[in-house]
Amino acid sequence: MTVIRQNDLIDSVTDALQYISYYHPKDFIDAMHQAYQREENPAARDAIAQILINSRMCATGHRPICQDTGIVTVFVNVGMQVQWDADMSLDDMINEGVRRAYNHPDNILRASILEDPDGARRNTKDNTPAIIHHRLVPGDQVEIHVAAKGGGSEAKSKFAMLNPSDSVVDWVLEQVPKMGAGWCPPGMLGIGIGGTAEQAMKMAKESLLEPIDIQDLQARGASNRAEELRLELFDKVNRLGIGAQGLGGLTTVLDIKVKDCPTHAANKPVAIIPNCAATRHVHFHLDGSGPAILPVPEIDDWPEIAWEAGEGVKRVNLDAITPEEVATWSPGDTLLLSGKLLTGRDAAHKRMVDMISKGEPLPVDLKGRFIYYVGPVDPMAGEVVGPAGPTTATRMDKFTRTILEETGLLGMVGKSERGPSAIEAIRDNGAAYLMAVGGAAYLVAQAIKGSKVLAFEDLGMEAIYEFDVRDMPVTVAVDTRGDSVHTLGPVKWQEIIARR
Repeated sequence: MTVIRQNDLIDSVTDALQYISYYHPKDFIDAMHQAYQREENPAARDAIAQILINSRMCATGHRPICQDTGIVTVFVNVGMQVQWDADMSLDDMINEGVRRAYNHPDNILRASILEDPDGARRNTKDNTPAIIHHRLVPGDQVEIHVAAKGGGSEAKSKFAMLNPSDSVVDWVLEQVPKMGAGWCPPGMLGIGIGGTAEQAMKMAKESLLEPIDIQDLQARGASNRAEELRLELFDKVNRLGIGAQGLGGLTTVLDIKVKDCPTHAANKPVAIIPNCAATRHVHFHLDGSGPAILPVPEIDDWPEIAWEAGEGVKRVNLDAITPEEVATWSPGDTLLLSGKLLTGRDAAHKRMVDMISKGEPLPVDLKGRFIYYVGPVDPMAGEVVGPAGPTTATRMDKFTRTILEETGLLGMVGKSERGPSAIEAIRDNGAAYLMAVGGAAYLVAQAIKGSKVLAFEDLGMEAIYEFDVRDMPVTVAVDTRGDSVHTLGPVKWQEIIARR
């Protein structure tokens, strides 16, 4: 009989969540570095470089890989011979570990969990509760997988009840382009097949906890249907040419994971859940000897890559920008932004649009300005702002036309592609949309030299800030003519790959 103490579990969960906030798994770093070395599209290669540089910086600085520090998911296997020395439930112990991790004084993590999902949407302030899955298994230990999943990649999850004769491969290849770049490729796709609807989703999520090993599978060959699907989909998804951040390129996925289980004869439930470039998870056991001891990675596990502005990079002074200068940009251009940059995301945009509809003046003049879709992590000692990577831009699409036409806003900075309605509004108003790299939040924060709240302070991370930025790297994603790099890039690279 093994006795597991309450504080050992709480401390282990706390340590695990801090650990994964700044350490990528080594298999992920290795796979991303291999993708960097073989990538031929300069824009995609540059995006992967920023992700790798950011990861190394976070490992050394112990700061979050991404500003979206995720919703916590925990898989717990409890040995049937385990006895608990605890006065809290298992779920309460895990949630206490989450609470302590996200409010850790040395590395405060952004709390993103809302108490009432379809009402007031009040933030719980400590990122609880976690999503917890339990199993009772033979043995005398407790096995725990802890993961933190960003909202942008989780939002791209897909599910379908296919007919028994339908092709899983065809359905996946139909869905992946619809997912766009909001899940921050290159990453992993977890696929669950079988069971019931909820079981397929659970298997897809759990499969993402497995190490990246597609090259080993390619070398030894498939031994079952799930492995056959992994090999076929890995090749065919990468042939879509979507590439890093949706810019077009050779690597869209680093691995495909497939878990399956028996299902009803009339059904074929299939789920896809992507893991982004901020893949964060760790696995540990408790055996009664104390809290889990997590291995400290060697800094040599990270490649040394230097990001340098290449030929053709344009430096932009946001304090003197004109519509005429913006009109000279083309999709795929690399810009370095300096000057005053506003921020605002979902809640701020909704509030501004509501004020406009009521004829009320806005608290900030947006005319001729650029706004960055971001909700940064709180700063620690010596920081101007915490990790401050972009959030998914499509969530602002429904506000875009109103904001552009009613305020004179000149441009936006965000993550991934824009939808058709936003692109039309950008074109009609001679504006531009710029893309920052998702998964490089700490690197982006280094370009922010000043920060102050201008409006909506009650919204916390979603308030309107004014950042003073210096050489912040971005890519022109949609130009004033409405041409989008997220359309042009993948089409070009799909054709290049098909010719090989």
